[in-house]
Amino acid sequence: MSEEKKESGIQVITAKTAGFCFGVKKAVDKAFELAEKGVELYTYGPVIHNDEVIHRLEEKGARILNTEEELRAVSSGIVVLRSHGVPKRVIDMLEEKGIEYVDVACPFVKRIHEIVYRESENREIVIVGNPAHPEVEGIMGWCRRPATVISTPEEAEQYTPPEGAEVCVVSQTTFHHKKFQKIVEIFEKKSYYVSIVNTICNATVQHQTEAREIAAGVDAMIVIGDSKSSNSRKLYEICAEECKRTDFIQTLSELKLKQDGSINTVGITAGASTPNYIIEEVQKYVRANF
Repeated sequence: MSEEKKESGIQVITAKTAGFCFGVKKAVDKAFELAEKGVELYTYGPVIHNDEVIHRLEEKGARILNTEEELRAVSSGIVVLRSHGVPKRVIDMLEEKGIEYVDVACPFVKRIHEIVYRESENREIVIVGNPAHPEVEGIMGWCRRPATVISTPEEAEQYTPPEGAEVCVVSQTTFHHKKFQKIVEIFEKKSYYVSIVNTICNATVQHQTEAREIAAGVDAMIVIGDSKSSNSRKLYEICAEECKRTDFIQTLSELKLKQDGSINTVGITAGASTPNYIIEEVQKYVRANF
């Protein structure tokens, strides 16, 4: 983490892990590289969960396709497949139609696709994550049999596989690390055979660990990220557990935190889909106004 002090004595602590992770940076760079070339460009779903980035892509001519029906209607150009990954049927459909595509799915997500595709041939698949998240929907689309999605320890307790079945458990890459550990403990006590693969990415674990450490030692905490971003919401939850004065914002204009004389230390972190320029704007404002 980096620390900065003003003459007033206010300490600003910014997480070193704040902002774009490797997978997101690679996806965004590729999308903008194609947009800069002026090609007929589509993205299937937002490349990342950050409205500011998506708006900039649209300004450069990219068109966002939000449904498979819209995707099927494409007959030319290049399609960028979102960083969260897509179901296998989407790739199969593009290849059958002969549409050029660039898959910018995070390498950690692709690894999960490979695991569930292989393991689902003979085992039941349990995905620990948010069933409505596009990453989870993509993972389900690589399973050769229906998968079960659970998001709480209570659901893990209630889960029962078909008699005699073996089970493989994976996780959404951005799932809450400690909550996943609790769910794993429950599965390990089950009487049936279970193989558990911790597929939470290292960047997520590092983000969450550093955010918790900073939030536990400051008077106020700022988490920057899009409300649709799973990893950003998890960071907010973690920080709010440690620091009562935690603000969750997407851009500086949403910041409600004000100096009332009781704030001597401010922590800042940001989700993996938050551009660096937004983090810098927030840092600059806090240094000038706190």
